[in-house]
Amino acid sequence: MILWLLYPLHGRFPLLNVFRYITFRAANAALMALLLSIFLGPALIQWLRARQIGQSIREEGPKGHHVKAGTPTMGGVLINLAIVVPTLVFADLSNRYVWVALAATVLAMLIGIGDDWRKVSRGNNRGLSGRQKLVLQTVIGLGVACASVKLFDARTDATHIALPFLKNVHPDLGVFYILLATIVVVGSSNAVNLTDGLDGLAIGATLVASATLAILAYIAGNAKTASYLLVPSVPGTGELAVFCAAIVGASLGFLWFNSHPAEVFMGDTGSLALGAALGTVAVLIKQEILLVLVGGLFVVEAVSVILQVGSFKLRGKRIFKMAPLHHHFELAGWPESKVVIRFWIIAILFALFALSTLKLR
Repeated sequence: MILWLLYPLHGRFPLLNVFRYITFRAANAALMALLLSIFLGPALIQWLRARQIGQSIREEGPKGHHVKAGTPTMGGVLINLAIVVPTLVFADLSNRYVWVALAATVLAMLIGIGDDWRKVSRGNNRGLSGRQKLVLQTVIGLGVACASVKLFDARTDATHIALPFLKNVHPDLGVFYILLATIVVVGSSNAVNLTDGLDGLAIGATLVASATLAILAYIAGNAKTASYLLVPSVPGTGELAVFCAAIVGASLGFLWFNSHPAEVFMGDTGSLALGAALGTVAVLIKQEILLVLVGGLFVVEAVSVILQVGSFKLRGKRIFKMAPLHHHFELAGWPESKVVIRFWIIAILFALFALSTLKLR
């Protein structure tokens, strides 16, 4: 919006020329998101507490978590507000990729709101059924997949995918690309949701992943840089760096309140939306496979659940003390804050490795 309002005046006021630069607008989007989170956070927490919108703790969870019962939840509303508003202010609103990312994020947030509200109203940890959430997420994923293929212009191989470590290998999946893109969005949304189990864990990892995607989006939108690094060039996706920067700022601001001991939880309202946002950006910038490394921590957490459930059904035995993986280390005696910080470090290592693949070809 600000690009429309102020940049046309750069002829009279040369200083306004800075608004043409994605990097400048991305930095300001991050700053605005951070400030919105920090200044609106206390009011939201007080509002949630006054209406007794508190977290229900599952009975089979770690015993130490029972003291968290009643902590305000649905803080994801704050996160999403701090993402959407700065994006609308600083991104180029004529860019259709931005609108796809915003739509996926908001729609996933609505699923989360429905899930969280049902938990709160029932006074237990049972919200929407897994099947209900999966169907709704699949609709969003299909929408993103179809929109992305339609938006890609002739300079982009719409149904081709890029493989890390390989220079000129870009297999064409044809109609199966729609399936892959849908799985990426749905899988990412659920992976972040599974990771959200300790104070600050999911939001800190999201901060790292979104910062990495901001870099990748900027590269994808710059034809010369993309050509030099041998990554898919997708004209127009540079604006998604503004969106990702807003996620970075919103995550950092929410972490102010979500750090241990948490004053508020994001709930599914936040985790489902954040995961969908990351998956959508990865699809739009043609880095669907690299997302496995960018969000490596989320993948590990999701895989730990799959392995645990599969092992118990097939062998009647559990691999971990509890899944997702962060609970295993809790039950192994690690303090919650140590689990969170060490998992953040792992998330950073995954992100750095993902960026290093741009040259390891």
